[in-house]
Amino acid sequence: MHELSITQSLLKIVNQEVAKHTLSKVTTVKLKVGKLRPIEPTSLTFCFELLTKDTPVEGAELMIEFVPVRGRCLGCGELFEVDGLLFVCPGCSGHNIKMISGRELYIEMIQGD
Repeated sequence: MHELSITQSLLKIVNQEVAKHTLSKVTTVKLKVGKLRPIEPTSLTFCFELLTKDTPVEGAELMIEFVPVRGRCLGCGELFEVDGLLFVCPGCSGHNIKMISGRELYIEMIQGD
């Protein structure tokens, strides 16, 4: 379950921000996660709740927004959302595709008092 190590890393960042901004309580942590990231949201939420117990982050809402896989065709320049695992341009059927999104994993927002 790699969600545990991911949560530990995320909470390290959250705790640094808590100290930096002298927050007494975190109410919301919002993540952006690319669809290509092999992350199970239920496991991530479980780990988040487990690791935040007795910390300023305990009880905070963990919001996870999944980012679709998008590509740009280097042949014709079309920007498109990838459907499934087939990276083929819907405009020209080209295969020379640059991935624009889908691998993200970052904290978009930390909210607290």
